[in-house]
Amino acid sequence: MSASDAVDATGVSRAEFCAIACAEVFRGDGEVMASAFGTAPALGARLARLTFAPDLVLTDGDAALVDGAPALGARPTELVLESHMPYRKVFDVVWSGRRNLIMMASQIDRTGNQNISAIGDWARPKAQLVGVRGAPGNTINHTTSYWVPNHTTRSFVEQVDVVCGVGYARAASAGPAATRFHQIRHVVSNLGVFDFETPDKVMRVRSVHPGVTIGEIIGATGFELVVPDAVPETRLPTPEELELIRNVLDPRGLRDREVKP
Repeated sequence: MSASDAVDATGVSRAEFCAIACAEVFRGDGEVMASAFGTAPALGARLARLTFAPDLVLTDGDAALVDGAPALGARPTELVLESHMPYRKVFDVVWSGRRNLIMMASQIDRTGNQNISAIGDWARPKAQLVGVRGAPGNTINHTTSYWVPNHTTRSFVEQVDVVCGVGYARAASAGPAATRFHQIRHVVSNLGVFDFETPDKVMRVRSVHPGVTIGEIIGATGFELVVPDAVPETRLPTPEELELIRNVLDPRGLRDREVKP
């Protein structure tokens, strides 16, 4: 992106940087089904569809594919449906690796294991969460990324309390059937973006959001991160992207309820 395409960083909220980071998860995917949980991921998927990833396929979250990229919070009557997408057909897509999903993570560890099930000892957990859900099948069948809106040592942990989403070490130990489509692409938090592009597939700092320091990230992480010598800032949105975020996709400002400006 050239300097003329950039906007003043002081005019971009943290939530908007998070949306941009989530959009980048889908770059280069071509025609795959994009699924996103959380406000920033949903905004990112729609933004990618309207800009650099026009072949992405979006669903209404129920049983249909939708035309274009509806605004966050759009009512069912405001959606333009393209075709029927029954639940059974979703599995045909999932099992063939043609889906890219951003899930949320209550806990994530340095090899990419994710937890959304329970916090604390397995035999007597302190808190029950939503359950394992589809996380194991998602992570071994298609590309998966994670969104963590509150980056702390309680969410970025040395080892998750319950393995729901399968990380790199566990997938490798399970053999070829678990690694054919397995990819934990990015972890996006309110502080930065992370990946596993290291020789031993452990978490690395990919970018920091403007206004955040590496020291802040290290202090908010419960394990040792790989930190390159030069860590870039998360890219600025273009004027077109800001227009889409603010006036087309999220005119109600839902993004700032999830991530404070």
